[in-house]
Amino acid sequence: MTEDQAVLQNIGPRLRNFRKALGITLIDLAERTGLTPSTISRLERGHVRPTLEQLLPLARAYSVPLDELVAAPATGDPRVHLRPFRKHGMIFVPLGVKNGGVQAYKVIYPPVSQLSPPKLQRHPGREWFYVLHGAVRLVLTGTQTVLTAGEAAEFDTNAAHWIGNARDDIPAETIAIYGQQGERVHITDI
Repeated sequence: MTEDQAVLQNIGPRLRNFRKALGITLIDLAERTGLTPSTISRLERGHVRPTLEQLLPLARAYSVPLDELVAAPATGDPRVHLRPFRKHGMIFVPLGVKNGGVQAYKVIYPPVSQLSPPKLQRHPGREWFYVLHGAVRLVLTGTQTVLTAGEAAEFDTNAAHWIGNARDDIPAETIAIYGQQGERVHITDI
């Protein structure tokens, strides 16, 4: 017996168990769902296969999701397995599947002594980042700001800017969000 056949075979008893757990009769359930008592009885005894039009009102009556009502098998692992990569001495961990638009990364900056000297960049777009751990130095149009864990910054990337670790003893970690233009400048060589 396949997994699908087992699910279909067990729907009837599951439907009966839901009704019995609520302590309602076939007539009460028929009034709540718009199905006839005989249809509900045939469904519960497995004499007919339920249709979506029958299952939806039953799921509403029992206040359960449709997949729980029929004990649908899990659809797979929802985790996204993405590979970190290193660029310009930093480690970038993608936080989603690349499909255009806004992209998020966890960025790990090595201690300042391991970084290249600041090289200001400009490009179209906006950038936002949040410091998870350590401290980063943001150089933005001639001004320098040090942000520590729990702080965030947002700026127009048309302004000359650079971001790096502000400390020499530990790595700094941020979550950075930017669009396609910003990603191209930060992630690829120019």
